[in-house]
Amino acid sequence: MESSFFGSSRLAITFLLLLHVVFLLLSPASVYCDDEENNLLQGINSFRQSSRAPALAKHDKAECVADQIANQLEHQSCASNTLPPTQSQLMSNYPNVLKKCKIDVNTTKDGMILPVCVPHRVSTLVLTNYTQSQNSKYLNDSRFTGAGIGKEDDWTVLVLTTSTPGGSFASGARRYLPSSLFLMMLFVGLIY
Repeated sequence: MESSFFGSSRLAITFLLLLHVVFLLLSPASVYCDDEENNLLQGINSFRQSSRAPALAKHDKAECVADQIANQLEHQSCASNTLPPTQSQLMSNYPNVLKKCKIDVNTTKDGMILPVCVPHRVSTLVLTNYTQSQNSKYLNDSRFTGAGIGKEDDWTVLVLTTSTPGGSFASGARRYLPSSLFLMMLFVGLIY
């Protein structure tokens, strides 16, 4: 009995040590990704400050959209890098993205998608692509208040949001109230 106790505790300790090593190995990669996005946002905000536009805040829903679009662009070459879509194309080109990110399509019309492709995604060149191209007019626009950044291979996608209802990237209205109300009334009816 005593030997099985020590055997199982050695196995548990070994498992915990292996788990700890795996987390240590994975952490630097995720920290690097966050640092890369944070550095890009900081560079963009410095650029905006020069034109007296307010700093962009991180926006979770915009980040979801940016991640999903970057995933879709992943296998496209930089040669296919086209002009950024207009605001209205956000809804028509990416309905599955909006659904996956749980965003009401009516809250995206004032938003903007800015994809950039830079071979090997060199950070300084990515920032330059945003600040020294036609994208700079969107970055200098003070109506944009939030941002999400997604990246995949050579692609970086910046999604800009506004504080208006038309660009907030908010979730749709809850549609569960009528069915919940119906179920509650049915339950009350069964009791009486």
